[in-house]
Amino acid sequence: MSLNLELDPLTLRKVFAQHPSGVAALCAELDGEKTGIVASSFTVGVSLEPALVMFAVQKSSNTWPKLRNAGRIGVSVLSERNEGVCAQIASKNGDRFRGIDTYSSEQGALFINESTLWLETSIYNEVEAGDHWVILMEVHGHRISKHSPQIFHDSRFHSLPVPELV
Repeated sequence: MSLNLELDPLTLRKVFAQHPSGVAALCAELDGEKTGIVASSFTVGVSLEPALVMFAVQKSSNTWPKLRNAGRIGVSVLSERNEGVCAQIASKNGDRFRGIDTYSSEQGALFINESTLWLETSIYNEVEAGDHWVILMEVHGHRISKHSPQIFHDSRFHSLPVPELV
């Protein structure tokens, strides 16, 4: 079997869609305004000492330059109960948090209720990577729920059943 050598952006988007990934909302409250982005590139377990996670964001993002000024950023790994949240927060129009049940930490991290996992983070480092920035985030606290995670695969959202937590 030979490899397909087509690497144009449209082909790559279809190829990368074959890798299932969790969907995370990265949010904060800045000067009383809720700000956030969604990422299917979110990765846990980058490092245990210090506790680091990461995600990638397009350099063309209009939201990241605002969000990167937050002292703390809430990472909410979305669950099957968060249907529609991803599209709403990623929207370029209107109140992106209207009707979304959220919680803010004392440090300004903003979390989406009924998510699978919450991580309170701060920026550890930013690395340029082509047309994206790779953002390393230090974890300061967490909360786990028993909700099934929402995954993105083949350009669609699915839920993944979770075994009982021990």
